[in-house]
Amino acid sequence: MAAKKAEQGLVEQWRGILALHARTQCELDRALHGHGLCASDFEVLDVLAEGTAADGGCAYRVQEISDRVHLSQSALSRLIGRLEKDGLVERAMCSQDRRGVRVALTAKGRTLHGEVRPVQRAVLARMLDEAG
Repeated sequence: MAAKKAEQGLVEQWRGILALHARTQCELDRALHGHGLCASDFEVLDVLAEGTAADGGCAYRVQEISDRVHLSQSALSRLIGRLEKDGLVERAMCSQDRRGVRVALTAKGRTLHGEVRPVQRAVLARMLDEAG
């Protein structure tokens, strides 16, 4: 009986995490929509703006971004394509590995990220504070 109760508690905790994630994702999408972004778009911009890539450069390999934003390779490629079309990022071939692609923020992308970052952080603070 105690084992079943512990298992049920674990399942409820997991479902609570999933529900918090879903609610937060929806709130982020709502808050960022007016800026022409969704939560995943912002995550990519945020990763690119955070600092330097693993090799010390300012452009990230697509795989480095993928490892941090939890999107499939194909979904990330489509997202980067949209951001590039909007002039927020630019893609270039890796000089060390012709199969690799590097992605970097443009000046427009850096400006938009700076404007939207406080909005995203406020939503995160509110949602995670409500979660307790």
